[in-house]
Amino acid sequence: MKIVIVDDSPIIRARLITMLDDLENIQIVGQAKSGEEAIEVVSRLRPDALILDIRMPGLNGVDVLEQVKKSHPQMLIIMMTNYPYQQYRERCLAAGADHFFDKSTEFDKIIGVFAGAA
Repeated sequence: MKIVIVDDSPIIRARLITMLDDLENIQIVGQAKSGEEAIEVVSRLRPDALILDIRMPGLNGVDVLEQVKKSHPQMLIIMMTNYPYQQYRERCLAAGADHFFDKSTEFDKIIGVFAGAA
């Protein structure tokens, strides 16, 4: 499974890569630090899954989610945020996110999503 990670924090991106690196059949094919960059990377690399932050400079993660789901409805999308408010959760899930995780308490749940898919 090919994955793109989108987060404006290089520390978060590195942590996700480290976590997922040991899983079989998982390949991190790209990274982006902004919503605009995410749209370009997804269009160019056509990954199977996207790990997406909500708050980023420029185009936010919810906007990216909505655009990506229009052109790639089958893509697995995981939203990760430090802002796990119910209104964000509801909006993301309604827009097609497959998972919505709080970075501060649910970070390790990402492994479970991909361990089952690997």
